[in-house]
Amino acid sequence: MVPLAVSMGEPAGIGPDLILQLYARRAELALPPFMVFGHAGFLSSRAKRLGLDLHFTDAVSDFAQAMPVRHIDGDVVDLPGEVHVPAGSVVIRAIEQAVAATLAGDCRAVVTAPIHKGALYETGFFYPGHTEFLAALCAEDGEEPLPVMMLAHEDLRTVPLTIHVPLKDVPALINRELILETLGVMARDLRARFGVAHPRIVVSGLNPHAGEGGAIGREDMEIIAPAIEAARAAGIDAVGPLPGDTLFYPPHWRQYDAVLAMYHDQALIPIKTVAFDAGVNVTLGLPIVRTSPDHGTAFGLAGTGKASAASMLAALRMADEMTTKP
Repeated sequence: MVPLAVSMGEPAGIGPDLILQLYARRAELALPPFMVFGHAGFLSSRAKRLGLDLHFTDAVSDFAQAMPVRHIDGDVVDLPGEVHVPAGSVVIRAIEQAVAATLAGDCRAVVTAPIHKGALYETGFFYPGHTEFLAALCAEDGEEPLPVMMLAHEDLRTVPLTIHVPLKDVPALINRELILETLGVMARDLRARFGVAHPRIVVSGLNPHAGEGGAIGREDMEIIAPAIEAARAAGIDAVGPLPGDTLFYPPHWRQYDAVLAMYHDQALIPIKTVAFDAGVNVTLGLPIVRTSPDHGTAFGLAGTGKASAASMLAALRMADEMTTKP
């Protein structure tokens, strides 16, 4: 089977630990084959620190006996919780090579371990995060796809329209074109990636009570509602805007296949509440499948073996499911 591509992530964090710990349980968990893109010597050292007796290989055909690693040379040290700036170039190249292998068909999806953006910025990395970097790597003829971040746990799927921006800047960023394009990406990928034949998407309001007819802000009635109507005219089954404070009551959101929220926390709080350590970050809109655990580097737990691997496991399984659907 064509493997998944797994990027190593920040060496000082828990990403490498989770990859190694899950591989050690590969038979018990019936894991799909994957190739890790990272520094082989570092991974071997971290495995020993965790008390794992693992073997490594450069051939995915040996997955049952040894963990496949596409070695990326560089200055990487095993110092849990201590960022080593020179390792940033390896972290970046691991992502680049994982994406390239997937675009070429050598791997079937990318699963990214958490990165530490502060460390990467010192190496010249200038993207707000994984999502934007992946879009740049997937550009065709200089044109980048619109990357859409989805958080998923079982049947709950949420998308923030705006992501890593200050809350005060959100209203100015909300416009008809962005809502329409995001709804289009969501509808297409729900069909193509998740097997939802007729996606139903609910859109949250921006203001309390979805603006209450303009009494608590006019964006909901002047921007969001007309954009939803335009989406419906284009054949997208979208409804809203509905008040964000009641939308996530289970009998409400369960009527829909995904939720489009207006800003970061409005989309992430529901997922974090019901699946703090088991949610998955999925990037829609790309020519490849990309998933990631929905957590950060957790420096304090790195090297201890105490971090939960539930979200990383869910990310691996979702990538596998999304690329094996008929």
